[in-house]
Amino acid sequence: MTTVDTKAPAAADWRAAGDRIEALITASAAGGAVARDRAEELVRLVVDLYGAGLERLLELLHEHGALGDDVLDALAGDELVASLLLVHGLHPESASTRVAKALAAAAPGGEAALIDITPEGIARVRLTASGCSSAPLKAAVESAVADAAPEVVTIEVLAGDPAAGPIIPVGSLFSRVGPAHAETP
Repeated sequence: MTTVDTKAPAAADWRAAGDRIEALITASAAGGAVARDRAEELVRLVVDLYGAGLERLLELLHEHGALGDDVLDALAGDELVASLLLVHGLHPESASTRVAKALAAAAPGGEAALIDITPEGIARVRLTASGCSSAPLKAAVESAVADAAPEVVTIEVLAGDPAAGPIIPVGSLFSRVGPAHAETP
């Protein structure tokens, strides 16, 4: 008789499973286009089935009054559950909220802030860091946004704080300079 382990998989196990699924789909291409198409269809059908099950689970919890803010926060805070909810468009937090939280974690000093997310899925983020430190921060911000909101299709990282501007606007340097005065002989 076979025993089934009912323990929740460790984080490394479910990440490894995702990597293995991707590797198997890629490997199925060796069997030709038809084999790859069938493998992708199989994964799509299984994902859709589990997505429908998760959606129904949330509906039942809501119908029975068991889906309060504390439960939603716990679901959103669990890395595995949150990633599954994201895949199925069921995450309880908006993309803007998720991105803002991810930016706060990636740049805890407030060096990155979400400007907006357009209806086309473009997230615009402002970085206040400059110079050599901005390249690693930009990479961390892009990665954090992509992880937090897979529905974002493009990440525009803008540098600097437009409100700060230069201390002395360049235009003001010329405001008191008039035309050259001709010397009288």
